[in-house]
Amino acid sequence: MTTAVACPCGRIDAKRRPLAYAACCGVFVDHVDVTPAPNAEALMRSRYSAFVQERADYLLATWHPSTRPASLDFDAGAKWLGLEVRDHHMTGDHTAEVTFVARYRLPSGAVRMHERSRFVREDGRWLYVDGDVL
Repeated sequence: MTTAVACPCGRIDAKRRPLAYAACCGVFVDHVDVTPAPNAEALMRSRYSAFVQERADYLLATWHPSTRPASLDFDAGAKWLGLEVRDHHMTGDHTAEVTFVARYRLPSGAVRMHERSRFVREDGRWLYVDGDVL
């Protein structure tokens, strides 16, 4: 993605302008080895952006080893439409939950994914563990 493109996660600045990908999720997705997401919400948003870009490398690198799949397949023809973060909170010293709705369209129709995701911080890095579909 180019630096001027709005971030797929939909984050906005104080003036309600979309943040550029390079100043938002791109900081984490494009630099996973050196710049970990600072909290579970930022990780969840960056993982959404990685799904939009079909960046399996980032998604697998930020997935906890206990639940990480061996590989990822992406839905052919998926057009991501938006992300809404509904809630995010710490559940312990090194654990957090983020509730979100992600919308996308497939050739077969629209999909609305509502999930409460669980995250853990290990060695200073947040990792996606699993989630409950709501």
